[in-house]
Amino acid sequence: MTVDLPQKIRSLPTSPGVYLYKNAEGEVIYVGKAKNLRSRVSSYFHEGRWEDAKTGTLVREAADVDYIVVANNKEALALENHLIKQKKPRFNILLRDDKTYPYVKLTLAERFPRVYVTRRLRKDGSAYYGPYFPANLAYRIVDLIHRHFMVPSCKVDLTRNHPRPCLQFYIKRCLGPCVKELTTPEIYSEAVRDVKFFLEGRQTDLVKSLRQRMSEAAEAQEFERAARYRDLISTVEQLQEKQRIAAAEGDDADVFGFHYQNQMLAVNLFHMRGGKVLDRHEFFWEDLPEFVWGRVSDPDEAGQSPAATQEFHPAEFFSALVKQLYLAQPYVPRNIFVPVDFEDREELEDALSEQLAGEGARATRVHITVPQRGDKRELIDLAGTNAKQSYDQRFRVLKPNARAIQEALQDALALPELPKRIECFDISHIQGAETVASMVVWEDGKMKKSDYRKFIIKTVAGVDDFASMREVVARRYKRQQEEKKPAPSLVLIDGGLGQLHAAAQALEALEIINQPLAAIAKREEIIYGYGQEDDPVILDHHSPVLHLVQMIRDEAHRFAVTFHRKRRQIRDRATELREIPGVGESTTRRLLEHFGSLQAVKQADVAALSAVVTKSQAEAILEHFRKAAVSC
Repeated sequence: MTVDLPQKIRSLPTSPGVYLYKNAEGEVIYVGKAKNLRSRVSSYFHEGRWEDAKTGTLVREAADVDYIVVANNKEALALENHLIKQKKPRFNILLRDDKTYPYVKLTLAERFPRVYVTRRLRKDGSAYYGPYFPANLAYRIVDLIHRHFMVPSCKVDLTRNHPRPCLQFYIKRCLGPCVKELTTPEIYSEAVRDVKFFLEGRQTDLVKSLRQRMSEAAEAQEFERAARYRDLISTVEQLQEKQRIAAAEGDDADVFGFHYQNQMLAVNLFHMRGGKVLDRHEFFWEDLPEFVWGRVSDPDEAGQSPAATQEFHPAEFFSALVKQLYLAQPYVPRNIFVPVDFEDREELEDALSEQLAGEGARATRVHITVPQRGDKRELIDLAGTNAKQSYDQRFRVLKPNARAIQEALQDALALPELPKRIECFDISHIQGAETVASMVVWEDGKMKKSDYRKFIIKTVAGVDDFASMREVVARRYKRQQEEKKPAPSLVLIDGGLGQLHAAAQALEALEIINQPLAAIAKREEIIYGYGQEDDPVILDHHSPVLHLVQMIRDEAHRFAVTFHRKRRQIRDRATELREIPGVGESTTRRLLEHFGSLQAVKQADVAALSAVVTKSQAEAILEHFRKAAVSC
């Protein structure tokens, strides 16, 4: 049924709300908010606005409009932000990387809670703390929790008992809840309560509780336990003092800068904590929607309108960006410095302030300001200068250094340390024949061919990539354990979720539980991190991290295919030799390895063949090829 759009717009209410433009297929193409729905939506159809590139294209595609009435403009802000993230309309600014900030996750819904670093907030009963700047601070905090509170980050199934604990228990980084009687629910719950106090910043309560337990342990003459509480008190007090110093040095603030050129945009976001710049994040757009375009048509000297030129509208862009970054997020800095003013800045300040008050924050007022001079303006300029450098590196194809790529890879895959060595596996076969596997190694910025390994699948019959991957990974890391060699920074699997889980099962069977593990799917080029399969890493095609992972994956595939092709050739060439009486598989292999080809074997005389086989076998081989030549 055709919608009379002008008539529908005239019937819109004058209340505040959110409107959704749809195309002829019913797809939402734009979401906006308004204090007065009828006035705002009808303004798109005013004749003067058709000169605007954004409005003209949007109105030509719009076939219908829906709306949602809300109580006030602050509710409209929140609903607009939610619908943009949910519907992803192509005429809206979309924040591509919504996993920028690392959090520490405490899985309170589990019987034995654990801690993880994550970038995705979910309503799963867990407690989330953060965000943390710089990103590696989250990993340092989790490491501190392992060492001092002994609450792990493993992926072991804790709903059942295991026969023995892993290495983490023996090096005193885990209480061992996976094995019966190594700990008790009461002791573990006490450790989890301490971790909560620590992550919530309640160091005073934590120290008070620890002092009481230290005294009780000393009175019971459990001096080793008392000493552990004493050391933990010292650690917490040192951290508390550092936080006091940081708080005295200045406020928290986020600072934005941007560089736009050739219809491409780079944005830098500086995170200032305690008056210091602790971290920087980059955002890129190469296909900006017409939402941020205008049309400039100043008259020329003859009074005629010249050909229209497009102009970037940073105010509309930053209005959309700031909403998506901060609305409905658990942490917002007290100050946000932006390079340009925008229409709903004050309303957004009010909404974010109320949001913080709802989270129970003390100083709840958020200020979004546009500095014009002084130190704060210099920070904006600094962020803009860095955005220009980011733009050049991304869009002018300037190769980042190896360290920068390693840091980006660590950030993208949430690795606990800077990746120094990556081992990548691939399976190769043709219709189940001659199934083989390869392992290639990337180390310190380059492929290390001396560490490449080939595998012939021994225990799997027919086509079963998952079982083949499980066998190869088990063989590789069992030997690594026996040789007491260090684990790689990352195990990378060429394949999807099936291959990833097969590799994880092999590692778990070896009681290797904290090994970073990921897989890259061939078609979609999506990276799945083990333990975060519901939150895959999707990198844009310009990303140097994606290029690195693809290069390693492609090298593993090349090496596996080459090995498979060689095995197949040997098999095909060996068929005729094995037809000779007295020549078996091992003799055939020795002949082909010695002479290099079947043709060379055919041309060899008895003396040459006798260097590899017995004289009677050599004579039988010569007689076989002589008869074959006569019959031809």
